[in-house]
Amino acid sequence: MSDASLNTASPVSHTQEGEAGFGDFFALLKPRVMTLVVFTALVGLLAAPVGVHPVIGFAAILFIAVGGGASGALNMWWESDIDALMKRTQKRPIPAGKVTRDEAFAFGITLAVMSVVMLWLATNALAAGILAFTIFFYVVIYTIGLKRWTPQNIVIGGAAGAFPPMIGWAAATGTVSLESVLMFALIFMWTPPHFWALALFMRGDYDKAGVPMLTVTHGRRATRVHILVYTVLLAALAIGAAFTGIGGPVYLAVAVIFNALFLRDAIAIWRRDEDQAEADNYRVEKRAFRLSLWYLFAHFTAILAEAALSGLGLGGWT
Repeated sequence: MSDASLNTASPVSHTQEGEAGFGDFFALLKPRVMTLVVFTALVGLLAAPVGVHPVIGFAAILFIAVGGGASGALNMWWESDIDALMKRTQKRPIPAGKVTRDEAFAFGITLAVMSVVMLWLATNALAAGILAFTIFFYVVIYTIGLKRWTPQNIVIGGAAGAFPPMIGWAAATGTVSLESVLMFALIFMWTPPHFWALALFMRGDYDKAGVPMLTVTHGRRATRVHILVYTVLLAALAIGAAFTGIGGPVYLAVAVIFNALFLRDAIAIWRRDEDQAEADNYRVEKRAFRLSLWYLFAHFTAILAEAALSGLGLGGWT
């Protein structure tokens, strides 16, 4: 079934229950996802080796957040049909009948254009250009083009979520550097094991919605192998970053601890069969998913700490 036919047949088109409120439009922005966008973008901005005026810095983070919210609204606009089928998304504003698809589209497009233009005016063309590409990549390439067609959807979509620290760095410096690319790579490599751990114990939702998650197309055994491979690569990247411009002793300690724990869970997931996992209600998979929620926060907090120490002449390895 094509994206177009799925959206045309959306069960939410006739469920409008009344006027949408502020909270309904705010929910379209995916505020929990926006929190990660804001935090990683802020780290990118503050870790850059260039001072930024507080007003400009605040404006940059605000417009990056708005751009991230615009992506969320446009994602919900396109995926309103499958959101109505999945338990964890049925209460979103469109399937709940609070906001129409047309309203969500207009809202998302308006915020997208405004965020890019205002970030350009507040900072520079490079930061605005990366933000514009991020929105386009997430909405057009990932959500509309590839999510329903390839089991590598999470890998591809991870790129969109990995751009915020690069945007923050570009807003401060007007450049793209090895350090900002490393922050991008950290999020990019973290995304697949994070979401595949979730998919292992939420497979029923993806089956029902027809989303070709790796668990659906290749099975849970293959998904477990993929989680282990990506976690090994992620650990090598994360620990190696400790010896670059964004790293230092504090970051290295955090990276060693969290990657050791993440590898422990990835190995445990790889070793389990479905009978074992089902018998204990996917305890290990859920533990790995919860750990992954703290993983990025810990690493980016450590990057921020190293930047603060460097400002005091105490950071890095010198």
